[in-house]
Amino acid sequence: MTETGGDRQHAPVQETPEHRLARWSAMAAESSIVDAELYQKYDVKRGLRHVSGKGVLAGLTQIGDVVGSASDGEKYVPIPGQLVYRGIEINQLVDGFLEEGRLGFEETAYLVLFGELPGVDELRRFEAELASRRVLPRHFIHDAILRMPSRDVMNGMARGVLALYTRDPDPDDTSIPGVLRQSLDVIAATPLLAVYAYQAYVDQYLKDSLVIHRPEPDLGTAENILHMLRTNSQYTALEARVLDLALVLHAEHGGGNNSSFTAHVVSSTGTDTYATVAASLGSLKGPRHGGANIKMVRMFDDLRMTVGDWHDEDEIESYLIRVLDREAFDRSGLIYGMGHPVYSVSDPRTIILREYARELASAKGLAEEYGLLTLVEEVAPRAIAKRRTVYKGVSANVDFYSGYIYRMLDIPEELYTPLFACSRVVGWCAHRIEEIANSGKIIRPAYKSVADRREYVPIEDR
Repeated sequence: MTETGGDRQHAPVQETPEHRLARWSAMAAESSIVDAELYQKYDVKRGLRHVSGKGVLAGLTQIGDVVGSASDGEKYVPIPGQLVYRGIEINQLVDGFLEEGRLGFEETAYLVLFGELPGVDELRRFEAELASRRVLPRHFIHDAILRMPSRDVMNGMARGVLALYTRDPDPDDTSIPGVLRQSLDVIAATPLLAVYAYQAYVDQYLKDSLVIHRPEPDLGTAENILHMLRTNSQYTALEARVLDLALVLHAEHGGGNNSSFTAHVVSSTGTDTYATVAASLGSLKGPRHGGANIKMVRMFDDLRMTVGDWHDEDEIESYLIRVLDREAFDRSGLIYGMGHPVYSVSDPRTIILREYARELASAKGLAEEYGLLTLVEEVAPRAIAKRRTVYKGVSANVDFYSGYIYRMLDIPEELYTPLFACSRVVGWCAHRIEEIANSGKIIRPAYKSVADRREYVPIEDR
């Protein structure tokens, strides 16, 4: 029931809190919609991308490069994807440490942060430096993590990173030495925050045993993650190598990805390192960014149960068509793990992970399931071409195999995106240092208001 008086109209007298929230939500949504035609009229680059999908140039970086096309006269043509860390192609970097029988994440972190490959002694010093910082006091673990368990590990990690601010004797130091010191602390602590936040979740919400393992100083990042996560702390050399490789491939992806750009944006305000990393964690949490590998694994589970013959390409394609038509899986119309804003011919990270996913699947007796996964990778672009207009090609992205690898490593889904963060924090810190070193302006792009102007109405006349 409503009361009216002249032009005045009030909310229902006996409106419940739920109805009020629903009414306000509808008002907020209606007042937020912008006519889609106006984006074309004012040539707005939505998502900071051109119609072609190529990103709007917003900055310069020496840290990483992501290449998916090459100039051919006046136009760009798709080429096999390239990922470059400090001028070194990812394939060369990976082949280098694998051929020498070493794990590579710490070496990669050094390269991304300092711009050079470390020598033997320098690498040992860097590994020892991270190990010395890979310690959280018992009271910090209890008060900042265990006493406030989160349903989402990424939120727990963000809170933990912000809590590190309280342990820093000079947390607002934005000099390069100060930020580097803070960065090393955050890089070392992030795996602990991820695993401990997950253990708190297990205790609080799954009602299972709480197990806290201290990190071992003689183990690297990947090995310590497996050691701290597993109740018995046991893992194979192959498992450590594959997880280490996944961390290497996620450490950096240029300045244009959403979470690294967030690090630039927030750093440009002059705020502290902990706030910057927490903001980037919030960005990475989103399913359009770091959470896609979970969706990929769940979609693959649904496909495995739905498709009767794992060798029948037509049946697999039929399932994928139903996904695209919003008739299967989560009704989103998306085939998760397929497509990338930059890569079209191939994602170099996918090519590397594919081979090690095969090796791990063979070791765990999952060769047939792996065969189905590779067949889906082959069939999906054909299915997409039948339902979508494809301008630059579609290929599997890194999420297509990373989530499956985490599944084979018995890593719970709640940690898929946090593991991404444990690696990408290296890139975030490097981009923060780069933003500060170049003394750039505060990042403030333009937004044009398209709201009609109107007069204020006194409250008694509304």
